[in-house]
Amino acid sequence: MKAGRASLVATALVALLGVGVFWSGTDGFTAFTAETARRADVLRSPRSLPAAALEDQDGRRFSLQDYQGRLLAVEFIYTRCATICRSLGMAFRQVRERLPAQALGRDVVLLSISFDAARDDPASLKTYGQAFGADGAHWRIARIHSPADVAPLLAAFGVVVIADGLGGFEHNAAIHLLGRDGRLAQISDIDQPLEFADRIARSL
Repeated sequence: MKAGRASLVATALVALLGVGVFWSGTDGFTAFTAETARRADVLRSPRSLPAAALEDQDGRRFSLQDYQGRLLAVEFIYTRCATICRSLGMAFRQVRERLPAQALGRDVVLLSISFDAARDDPASLKTYGQAFGADGAHWRIARIHSPADVAPLLAAFGVVVIADGLGGFEHNAAIHLLGRDGRLAQISDIDQPLEFADRIARSL
């Protein structure tokens, strides 16, 4: 009997240890994937972003910091992508159409950023933008101008980009929201653009 009780106690301790490890590793059971943990972390502690020179579809230079005081919705794309980036473009178009017209540009701006600056010149950015109705004012399409700025900016947003060996890239996709202070404050799924827009509208 004593041996049986000892075995039960040992089993219980192992189970408790496992629960403790799982609790710690999943951010208190709220994060079952690295992506969920990343989003929860950003909600708790909005993230400062590095300075990076950007160039839009009209060849104009600017930075994320230029938008402090306004909300900024950001997505990452490359213009030759015919799959997930098209979904991102359609999601952003729904966000723009859902937001109050008077708030666009004044209170909130949309920005699609290409991480493939070597091939996404302003002409390519403009063509991509025209496919979704990006006007260059309320919704800008831009590239990261300096190759040295690409990795730090992607890392700050938590965007992972991997060459697919066929001239394209595999990358995670989300809609990111920068607060009026310029920090990354929220990350949302691309299949919930209307909910994302409604949350912005409520905060205006």
